[in-house]
Amino acid sequence: MSSITTSAIDTPWRRSMERTCDDLALLVLAAVGLIAALTFRDYGLGWDDYTHAEYADLLLRMYGSGFKDTGALSFANLYMYGGGFDMAAALLHKVIPLELFETRRLLGALVGVIGLAVTWRLARRIGGPLAGLAALLLLALCPIYYGHMFMNPKDAPFAVAMVILMMGLVRLAEEYPSPSPRTILIVGLGAGLSIGSRILGGLALVYALIGFLPLVVEEFRTQGGLAAGRRFFHVVYLLVPGLVLGYLVMGLIWPWSIIEPGNPFLALTYFSHFFERPWKEMFDGALVSVPDMPWSYLPTLFALQMPEVLLALSIGGVIGTCVMLTRRDIAARRKTILLMLTLAATLPIAIAMVKRPALYNGIRHFVFVIPPMTVLGGVAFGWLMKWLGENRRSWQPVLVAAFCFGLLLPLGEMIRLHPYQYTHFNYIAGTVRDADSRFMLDYWGLAFKQASEELRQQLEEKHETPPAGRKWRMAVCGPQRPAQVALGPDFTIDWRSQAADFAMTLGEFYCKGLNAPVMVEIKRDDVVYARVYDIRGRSIATLLSIPPP
Repeated sequence: MSSITTSAIDTPWRRSMERTCDDLALLVLAAVGLIAALTFRDYGLGWDDYTHAEYADLLLRMYGSGFKDTGALSFANLYMYGGGFDMAAALLHKVIPLELFETRRLLGALVGVIGLAVTWRLARRIGGPLAGLAALLLLALCPIYYGHMFMNPKDAPFAVAMVILMMGLVRLAEEYPSPSPRTILIVGLGAGLSIGSRILGGLALVYALIGFLPLVVEEFRTQGGLAAGRRFFHVVYLLVPGLVLGYLVMGLIWPWSIIEPGNPFLALTYFSHFFERPWKEMFDGALVSVPDMPWSYLPTLFALQMPEVLLALSIGGVIGTCVMLTRRDIAARRKTILLMLTLAATLPIAIAMVKRPALYNGIRHFVFVIPPMTVLGGVAFGWLMKWLGENRRSWQPVLVAAFCFGLLLPLGEMIRLHPYQYTHFNYIAGTVRDADSRFMLDYWGLAFKQASEELRQQLEEKHETPPAGRKWRMAVCGPQRPAQVALGPDFTIDWRSQAADFAMTLGEFYCKGLNAPVMVEIKRDDVVYARVYDIRGRSIATLLSIPPP
């Protein structure tokens, strides 16, 4: 009787808390969307933007010509990636009054917010409204995810596609052996978008094969081998329409993949070996060739770049999953869901540590593991709150306060670093101030946009104009095409510093400091991200601090 009374008393409170968590989650999504809408123009171009815009034009030209113009199928090495984001940005540019690269930033923000929403719904489905809200906050206040969603045309959309696919797989585990049409649709769409973005999306098959083992084993134990086998193949049969949809989506955004049936496997083989001329990058204070990065590269950078609260809760989620897998009182479906989620958050990093592929540009290629990390963290937080509510209710406010403090740390850094959130290093690393001498920060050269704007403003205020008969000459140490877009038509750019008027350099190890007046200096937390020098009348031999490879 007392349990019934307690349930009756708790239910209204519980429902009120659930509504509050959901309302707060919607408020967070709205706030992120509003901030993104107000600031997307602040983000500069990276090394890959211009090339991806060219790829989009070639893809649309191919579709517009009825596949007569097939230049997209051999363009650089981008034909081995999907171009869904690039095509969507190019099409959106035709209908909204924004410049092309502003459109790409706006679309990136929109895709990133979709990823936030799906992550929220996924964590809510697994751990309840509080877990969903916690996961949403962990992802929204993860500077690496937030920064990349604006300007990374490959890895950020791929991360969103993978979390959509994970949503489908979780629903499939919940509804097994009778998945709903909506679940089949989500699995197919997620698979098509994921593999159509990067062949690495095939990892989800590994998550599913391993993750479904507890459920399949339980089916064999309770239903018998024959009945369990029938139920399994019934599910596979029901998934066929979704997989067909996924193949069509993959072909639409990655047409090269279906020109020949074996092309996806060729892409897998191609990317399994380093496909460019090696160069060196800064890692832990040493210059290391990218094919020779140590096994510790990824775990080190994840430990130093993820917010501390996300690290603690996601590690707790992984440990919790391992514990649950050994317990007989936990439902097999629950084990399957948490195992798939844990594999999605850890397996890619583990494979890279063992296989040691060429690694560079920090953890941008592994942004796709961050959403499942935040879901694990959200579920762990929800479980801790529930356990404290049942055993140590007075400690719940302490946990909430610690969680909020943990979120305030990356929030403060995101505000201070804006718009270079992707360069974030946490307080374990000493923030970007201490990390600058040991790791690369603005490796994509986003600071060139702000440096160019401030230079143009200075020249305008001083009423300076180029010498008669020519444009300003700018020597650039960093990505040239983004610099040209940022500087505008009054400038010509080159690597060479001879006879240049100005030099614009990134604050990275390969650009040396010049003995010349500094006109513009872009800094965050006392760290130089970019400089513009006045080198008129000066003899500057090179902008590079080390010989080119």
